[in-house]
Amino acid sequence: MKGKKALVTGGLGGIGTSICQHLSNEGAEVIATYFRQGDHESAKRWREEQKKNGYNFEIYYVDVADYNSCQKLFEDLGSKSQDIDILINNAGITSDTPFSKMDHIQWESVLHTNLDSLFNMTRPIINNMISRRYGRIINISSINAQKGQYGQTNYSASKAGIHGFTKALALEVASKGITVNTISPGYIATKMVMKIKEEIIEKIVGQIPVGRLGKPEEIARAVCFLASENSGFITGSNLIINGGQYLL
Repeated sequence: MKGKKALVTGGLGGIGTSICQHLSNEGAEVIATYFRQGDHESAKRWREEQKKNGYNFEIYYVDVADYNSCQKLFEDLGSKSQDIDILINNAGITSDTPFSKMDHIQWESVLHTNLDSLFNMTRPIINNMISRRYGRIINISSINAQKGQYGQTNYSASKAGIHGFTKALALEVASKGITVNTISPGYIATKMVMKIKEEIIEKIVGQIPVGRLGKPEEIARAVCFLASENSGFITGSNLIINGGQYLL
């Protein structure tokens, strides 16, 4: 991947950070986006921490749910002649509640961030990828897109829509040297997940045949595999990484 430019949305989270690091280890120049409700100081701290670990990532504040915010990002990158070769649509949120109690804001915010963001981030760069006849687009879905989850009608719907997007776009751009794939992680041991009560974690692990949570680096390695030039014959696929918890 040396010389390739990769853009990772939600790049400052647990899985996002690992993706950024592994892509960089493979030689890619990595740009990470963040939202964090405008917490720029925490983003700066993240970047400094990554520098201490030997990674020099560019970071951009972007609301992936807002098309204009995404458009501005690509205008800024275009002004610096930074063409994106690899796009990782990783940003996502939850707002869980039983459907009978879910309000319109909870539904809309999750759909906008998790699903509309794929259009917002991919549409501004797809023609550039087509003209250069190269691109790798990897969309991060979830185990709950396949099996559903109590209290997550909004999240499960948004994550299921991701793979529909993947399959349709993959057909459109396959002849242009561009691949589009989905990764569907199960329960991954990020800092956010590890804040869940220990007894709940134990119940989750009890449902996973391999007997443990996944690791962020396991998702990141899969991203690197699909993002490589050698994976050009894989497109429209959904790589399921859930420890056997749910099998299709």
